[in-house]
Amino acid sequence: METAKAIDSRISVRAYQDRPVATGDIMEMLAAAARAPSGGNVQPWRVAVLNEDSMTRFRALMERRLAGEPHEGGEKPEYSVYPPNIKEPYRTSRFRVGEQMYALLGIARDDKPARLVRLATNFRFFGAPAAIFCFVDRSMGPPQWSDLGMFLQTFMLLARDRGLDTCAQEIWSAYPRTVAEFCGMDDELMLFCGVAIGYRDEDHPVNQLRSEREPLENWVKLV
Repeated sequence: METAKAIDSRISVRAYQDRPVATGDIMEMLAAAARAPSGGNVQPWRVAVLNEDSMTRFRALMERRLAGEPHEGGEKPEYSVYPPNIKEPYRTSRFRVGEQMYALLGIARDDKPARLVRLATNFRFFGAPAAIFCFVDRSMGPPQWSDLGMFLQTFMLLARDRGLDTCAQEIWSAYPRTVAEFCGMDDELMLFCGVAIGYRDEDHPVNQLRSEREPLENWVKLV
């Protein structure tokens, strides 16, 4: 697939076919994604792969969490996904895409129970058969977090090249200890996000969502 086509066709897919993804394909994509830019060649990404049996076991664990069984030591989010008082125009962009998604799903703004049910699908990877979790050493700073973003984008574009789809999910930061312990990650590693991996369910209305982008003149200054 041409690079431009891969970029244009990549969306956050939130419903997947019941079709397996080969672990070998994921490993090959990860190896290729490691060619992403990295300041000083630090390569700060650390990744855990869930597929087949490990995904089955993790789903069972998350069902217990969603049913109210907490981590025995308690846990709290690793970081705030959005600024606490996100300002305009960023606030409008964020809330608009959420409203568009719920509209496609036929969920009204004031239907909190239905919204919570939908929110829980995040913690099932939207039905994706495979996923990765991305971690970073706690000693790293903003430049290395930027490296993570470039690594993840590279990985997601490589997925499109193979006909796969993805959804990067920072929401997993809400369960850092559950995820880290399941994946056997050391305490010095901080959970950044999860990424659902699979084949898009073309018939699901949520996958008709193509988030809007600000026009060029709103964010580019030609000097």
